Amino acid sequence: MDAIVRLDRKRETVMAESSRIASRDGMRADARRNRERVLVAARAVFAEHGIDAPMATVARRAGVGVATLYRHFPTRDALVRGAFAQQMETCARALTEALAAPDPWQGFQQLVETICALQREERGFPAAFVAAFPESTSEHARFPRRVERDFTALVRRAQASGALRADFHPSDLVVVLLAHCGLATALPDDDAASRRLVAYLLQSFRAGTANEPLPPPTALTLRSLPIAPDGSQGQRPPRA
Repeated sequence: MDAIVRLDRKRETVMAESSRIASRDGMRADARRNRERVLVAARAVFAEHGIDAPMATVARRAGVGVATLYRHFPTRDALVRGAFAQQMETCARALTEALAAPDPWQGFQQLVETICALQREERGFPAAFVAAFPESTSEHARFPRRVERDFTALVRRAQASGALRADFHPSDLVVVLLAHCGLATALPDDDAASRRLVAYLLQSFRAGTANEPLPPPTALTLRSLPIAPDGSQGQRPPRA
């Protein structure tokens, strides 16, 4: 099943659960609507301006007062964690499913595809992950430590099966995410380029020779590369 479809289904489940909890806790309908508007606005603002964007900018985008924003999210960290709670939950579930997959390589592949799909959809998510779970806060530091531990276990399992090359290191996932994040930032609407890059990377991680066909190529050419001569991001190429 395509990573995007899995992602959408998981998100629907998490949103339904969040609504159920809010109703159970007695939050007024207008308060719930304000909270959801703030979360939607926060994701948009963080994607455009980074997670250090002023809280007042988020409030204006949401159409609520700053006091209302702070009533729901007293600190920036609380807002960042709230804005990307679904993505955090999706990552955790994807890792759990990958470890439980009968085929270690299939689990590894689906995990990478799911995380990269999150990057395409929420450009502010990678930075939010780091900021929302600082190592100095023991309550939240457990999450990234568990993710790192479980991903290392998944790598070792895939290597033991002979499917993942022996020289793959868990830190290589960071390289993958950095490379894909750059692509997703430069070309946020080009899913073809994203899928092709991920497929190339996954094939390079396979032990032995992989002859599976790649996804269809993107319409990009070297002349339309969105990088200016000075190294900065230039004008985005027109869609074919």
